[in-house]
Amino acid sequence: MVYSAAVADPHRLLAVVAHPDDESFGLGSILAWAAARGAETTVCCATGGEAGEPAPGSGIAPEDLPAARVRELREAAELLGVRRVDLLDYADSGMVGDPVPGTLVAAPFGDVVAAVLAEVDAVRPSVVVTLDAGDGHRDHARIRDATLAAVERAAEPVERAYLAGLPRSLMRRWVQHQRSVNPDRQHLDPDVAAIGTPDEELTTVLDTSAQLATRWAAIRAHASQVSPYDDLPSDLQEAFLATDRLRRVVPPWTGGPPEDSLF
Repeated sequence: MVYSAAVADPHRLLAVVAHPDDESFGLGSILAWAAARGAETTVCCATGGEAGEPAPGSGIAPEDLPAARVRELREAAELLGVRRVDLLDYADSGMVGDPVPGTLVAAPFGDVVAAVLAEVDAVRPSVVVTLDAGDGHRDHARIRDATLAAVERAAEPVERAYLAGLPRSLMRRWVQHQRSVNPDRQHLDPDVAAIGTPDEELTTVLDTSAQLATRWAAIRAHASQVSPYDDLPSDLQEAFLATDRLRRVVPPWTGGPPEDSLF
């Protein structure tokens, strides 16, 4: 699809993610928030999530998982008001081990940048959003870096680019909860206090409470995956899902009160 220069609403938001469910688990409220304001929203997903595992009780066989995850991505995107979903031709790299040929991390970085740049030039977004990879997933870091490089090279300048993250203060609350309910989880060591984005680096805070029900519906559409929010108490669920925090990287943040809009 080629967008016409004459559109009723000038706002176009492109979300670039690594896996199916990143658009809902990570950016769902942002996408719904933008769509509610009349923006044309697009999701570009780099992989099919092949390295994931079917959720217990989902009834999905491992060999059927990639097709199921892509189907769930499209269903969730529709719930979030996304106009367009595009898939890049990379496989999920997984969390650990040597990445195999064809995976996102194994691909030459320049090729990944070129693939994202083609998407940016096709969509011509005024705003680009991707995850900040504060969770340490290497695919998230790869697509973050490629997205920022593509924004710099776009044929038509991108007005604003953001990294969506989770504040360190909130992640510490999450760690405290996990230690109380599941103290044997190995990743809850002292160094985990450094996870998340330092609160002072977050430049933009969106009140997405009006999108909470939509966000949950999109999360539920990913029936093959286990939601990271299901076992949280209601106050933590709301803290994660009803407010979104981002770091503006284009144009560079120069200080002042946090923004409350992406447009």
